[in-house]
Amino acid sequence: MAKSKETFGKKEIEKKKQKKRQDKAERKEMRKADKEPGKSLEDQIMYVDENGNLTSEKPDPNKRAKINAEDIELGVPNRPAHDPVRKGRVTYFDDAKGYGFITDRDNDERIFVHASELEELVQVNDKVTFEKGRGPKGPIAINVRKIKLGQ
Repeated sequence: MAKSKETFGKKEIEKKKQKKRQDKAERKEMRKADKEPGKSLEDQIMYVDENGNLTSEKPDPNKRAKINAEDIELGVPNRPAHDPVRKGRVTYFDDAKGYGFITDRDNDERIFVHASELEELVQVNDKVTFEKGRGPKGPIAINVRKIKLGQ
């Protein structure tokens, strides 16, 4: 009868396989121990209360805020049809850079103006009319027009 030779390498491989099986069985037992018996799906569900916080209790339907579908505005809100026309004075304008600032006559606020919003060329100290708009960094002047001497 021929005996099969078990080499050192084969023994090591078999030990590693046995160790893997043992580790897997231990992990399986740990998972079983972590589970709480009798915990149903209803016990695992979380709810959102009227303030937007997570809670394990069902929210009271009487505390729910009433929302009219007509009040919900989808998309970008419409701008008012016409912003009030303001008057001001050009305090700085750089033709090369294409921007400047206008000082509002009513409240002395400095408002940025870009050359693309000018209806005609302006210079420093020109009196202008403009509408105030919102830019990415703050208020901007739009539809800027020079005030003629007779106005």
